[in-house]
Amino acid sequence: MSKAGMSKSEKQQAAEGDLERLERLARLIRAAGHSGSLVPAQWEALRFLARANRFSNAPIVVAQYLGATKGTVSQTIRALVRRGLVTSVERSGDARSVSLVLTPEGRNLLAKDPLLSLETDIEDLGDKTRRRFGKALDELLAGEAKRQDQPRFGTCPSCRFFMPGDDQSACTSFGAKLNEDDMQRLCWRYRSPKDA
Repeated sequence: MSKAGMSKSEKQQAAEGDLERLERLARLIRAAGHSGSLVPAQWEALRFLARANRFSNAPIVVAQYLGATKGTVSQTIRALVRRGLVTSVERSGDARSVSLVLTPEGRNLLAKDPLLSLETDIEDLGDKTRRRFGKALDELLAGEAKRQDQPRFGTCPSCRFFMPGDDQSACTSFGAKLNEDDMQRLCWRYRSPKDA
């Protein structure tokens, strides 16, 4: 039976079941972070830094993305630096700010990420299912980020601050030119054209 033909209580039960499965999947993902040599927060920080653009690889942004306190993220970053997986580099033009960059060792470890099998499972979904799944996740994430007044994070091509150019594209929020690498990475100032 389609959801359109369901009663209100049946829709509520279906939504509760969906939420339970989503929560269970999140717990399994978190549990997978205990495999290997890192703890979940360290894997999450590495994953984010591998996807973050040059405007978003600062410790405070890592804390926002992970939904963690600055102190907790600071400990996580220190552990990653001690292990030689991340380096901290002074941000150009601002001695008080740093960029966090994965080392070759950090990139090599990400090649053994315990979530790669789940990524493969998502890739193996049929095209239509994968598109619907992606759209549903995007809508759920956007709603929850808005309720919690948190940044959404996204990539340039679908951001309202993105200004495509013939020679070089730019970000009107940062007032900066963008290279191809910037445009494919996560940014904390991302705003959907639908965002108010």
